[in-house]
Formats: sequence, C-alpha cells, structure tokens
Amino acid sequence: MGGLRELAASFVAPGPCGVAVRDRLKHLTAQDEGVLRAVGAYQGALASRDLKVRCAEGLEHGARTWSARKRELTGVSSSRIAGAITKATHDQWALARRCQAAYIRTLDAGIRTLRHRLSLPLGTPGTKRAAGGYRSKSEWFRKSRRLAALEARHTAAVGDWQAGRVRVVRGGKRLLNTRHHLTEARLTEDEWRERWEAERWFLAADGESGKRFGNETIRVTDTGEVSIKLPAPLAHLANARHGRYTLTARIAFAHRGAEWADRIIANRAVAYRIHLNTERGRWYLTASWQRPAVQTIPLETARARGMIGVDTNADHFAAYRLDRHGNPVGEPHRFGYDLSGTASHRDAQIRHALTRLINWAVRVGVAAIGIEDLDFTTEKTREKHGRRKRFRQLISGMPTGKLKARLVSMAAERGLAIVAVDPAYTSMWGAQHWQKPLTTPHRKMSRHDAAGIAIGRRALGHPVRRRTAPPPHDRSDRAGHRTAQAEPGDRGREGTCPPTTDRPPGGPPPSGKRKREPSASNTVRDAPSTHQWVQDSLMCTG
Repeated sequence: MGGLRELAASFVAPGPCGVAVRDRLKHLTAQDEGVLRAVGAYQGALASRDLKVRCAEGLEHGARTWSARKRELTGVSSSRIAGAITKATHDQWALARRCQAAYIRTLDAGIRTLRHRLSLPLGTPGTKRAAGGYRSKSEWFRKSRRLAALEARHTAAVGDWQAGRVRVVRGGKRLLNTRHHLTEARLTEDEWRERWEAERWFLAADGESGKRFGNETIRVTDTGEVSIKLPAPLAHLANARHGRYTLTARIAFAHRGAEWADRIIANRAVAYRIHLNTERGRWYLTASWQRPAVQTIPLETARARGMIGVDTNADHFAAYRLDRHGNPVGEPHRFGYDLSGTASHRDAQIRHALTRLINWAVRVGVAAIGIEDLDFTTEKTREKHGRRKRFRQLISGMPTGKLKARLVSMAAERGLAIVAVDPAYTSMWGAQHWQKPLTTPHRKMSRHDAAGIAIGRRALGHPVRRRTAPPPHDRSDRAGHRTAQAEPGDRGREGTCPPTTDRPPGGPPPSGKRKREPSASNTVRDAPSTHQWVQDSLMCTG
C-alpha cells in the first residue's frame, strides 16, 4: 500500500450488558438522614480498613486471605455486608493495577521518543512517522534532564508493579488534593469535609437471585418501600423487625420502571447504592442489574439499509447519511456540544448531542451508525507532540471512552447497531476525494463532513475513493466498470445504456421511426485510411 499501515477490519460493537437507573429519595426525615449517615460512616470505616489490609497483601492474595478478611468483617457487620465490602475492595485494587500498567506504558512511550530525538543531530527535520531532532542546545539539555526524570519514575513504577504495591485513595486523589486549594475550588473547609466524608461512605449491596425482592441488605419492594439491614453495632436504630430500618421515602423509577419491577417480583438479583449529593443536599438510590448477552446483528445486516458516518471532533459530531452503495444522500448534519465546565455539564452535552444524532438516524431509517474506533492513549504525551500544547489539550479533552460506551448503550435502546471502523486516513482521504466534488454554492462542505463520508463508506465495506483504479489510457469503457458505487448485480445509474433501436445490425430501421444517417466527415483526421494524399509542388514565381 505504498508505506500505509494495514487497515483493521470493521466490526459491529457489542451491546451493553448492564443497566443502571436512579431515583431520588424524597421527603426523608431528620432521623432517616441520621441513620443513613451513621450506617455509611460505619461501613465506610470497615471498607477503608479492608482496603488497607488488601493493599498490604500485594501479590500474596488468595482464597485463604480473602476468607479470613471476610470472616473478620462478618463479626462486626453481617455476611452480606462483608461480601459486598470485600468485592468492592478487590475491584478497587484491580483498577489501581490497571492504571499502574497504563502509567508504565505511557512512561515507556515517552522514554523511547526522548531517546530517539536526543540521538539525532540538532535541527534534524522530522517526518510524519517520527519526530526530528531538537532545535537548540538548551532544548536538548532540558529534554535530557526530563529523560532522566522519566527513567527514575519508570524504575519506581516497575518496582511497585513487581512488588504488587498500589496507591489507592478512598474518596479520590483529586478530592484529597483539593483540600490544599480550597480558594481555587471555591469551597470552605466545612464544605470540603462534608464532601470528603460522603465520598468515603459505603452504602451499597450486591443483589442475590432467589432472595426476597432480589436483595436482602437494601430491599426495595414493588410498592417502592426502602429498608436497610443495619450492621450489628447499629441494630438499636432499627424501626422494623429483624434489625431493619425502613425509610419514609418511596421509590418509583420513571426510567425502566417496568423492567425493574419485573425483576424484583421474580426475586432476581438487583444491586443498590445510596449516596448523597452534597452540593444539592439530595439523597439518591441507584439500582443496577445485568442483562443477558445480546447477540449483535451481522455486519451485512447492519449495512443493508445504508449507514450514517460520524466524525468525532472536539466540539461537534459531523454526520453524513449514505445509501448502501456508499453514495452520499442529502446534506451534512452537525451536532454540537461544549466540553468546557464541570464533568456533569460535559456529560449532559455529550448525551444531548448523541440523542439528536440517534433520533435523526431513526427518522431516516438506517440500521447502523459508523464511527471511528478512537483511542488516543498513545497520542497524549508531550514528548510526541512537543510544543503543540493546544493539540494535546484537544485530544485529551475528547471523551473517547465514555462516548463509545454511551453511544452503544443509547443506540441499542433504539434498535441501532454501531459499526466501529479503523480511523486511519479518514480525514485526509475524505477531504481529498469528497470535499471538493460535493461543495456547491448552496452547500459548504468542511473537512469533517468529508471525513464522515469516508467513515461511512469504510463501515459499508467500500473504499473511501470513488474509483478503485485510475482510468485506462483512453476514456472508453473497454476495461469494464471502474466505479465502486454499486454492486455487480445493481444496474440503475451505473448500468449500461439501453439500445437506441431494436433493428439488427445492418438491417432496415423499424417502420415509423427515423434514423439519422451518419454524416460524412469534413476533417482530415476522420478521413478513410485508404485515401492517398498527394501534395502538389510549390510554384515559384520570379
């Protein structure tokens, strides 16, 4: 392919395997809130203690140590609470290990880039695939010092990885560091303390199939009544039988309420989590459960009714509809969003843009949406992009992971498939082959709109360019069809022209129809080859 990397095959993204819904706990009394705070703080302390023990075990963890920790927690709480705490501890430790491995890979990439650039003479120009040398001795010296710092960090990280040491903060490292920057965060010490304590509470319980309403620890009945199994030291706070406390609030899930009700009536497992939003002063209950694995539709079925190609950008989605032959249909569509502000604001913006995109796809009747399989994990290092700080901020701010997960789950609810394609060269080839041909006085095509067409064609299995090979030596069709717009069995616009008459070759024209006879040529170029041309000698006059 002339030095181009091999493109990965397109595939249909698997659907979601879990569901989570949330509702607010309204009309809680002061006693209800006091009980929730007491239970959350008590179980949060147990979770912190268990996480400390698990981190100290490192790679020595096994079934024996797990059983010992669970027995210790059971004596001060209950068997179900102990199981939920130890499971959450294992998940948090495993997440820290995955982050540690990703950090080591990032350091490896930065060290390789720095060593390569430091080995080149000053001023060596770079290429598209590799950066060049540094521009001055001072920059070379600063980067050599940074290489030493990265190598030291890498050595320490590898040592922690081999020893099984992880660094975990219950409540979050970012919130912990906010304590030293309260003025910038516009928080008082009391507000920060309240948020910190709320984040370290543990008010969660895993579901159990076969148990009443699918959960014994946090039980929600079909009428919306919420009750909590209190730990043994807090059993004196119970207001119901068997050491339970029943809240005055009632739950009624507006979203997926029927599906949730079907599960709890059949005593199928449902996990619950209660948390406090300190900014609003509101309590919420989140219910989650697993779905059976949904078989994704075949790729050919997803391509049957055309495709919508979507190019993901820092501030909008550029989408274009294509029919099943890869021809653009209609006008380009753009769905904007703003990724500035808080995380909740960014999430709402992405959700709103995806909702409009999916609604448009349902209206036009396509079966799938094609999107790039983006992953900027290796593209964020400052060593690779150097002084291009704005570009690094751009690709770091694009929520590729959350976007794919949210798009897949939202599209599955509307019966749409998501086809992931290789993102290589889509912007470049889309602009080269589609931007100028589709630009008209009434249609302004951007590079992103053309990239949407390239993504859609790749999702449909067509090449990005409109022709698979350059024209032959002349402009006839002796070499056969050179377009890739339609399949071999489809004639339509790409079919052969119908005959002008129905008479056989050399036969008389049909009655009632006139046929114009070919006129004689008046040019030397079209004269018969049998004619002999003779030029008279020039007459010279004196």
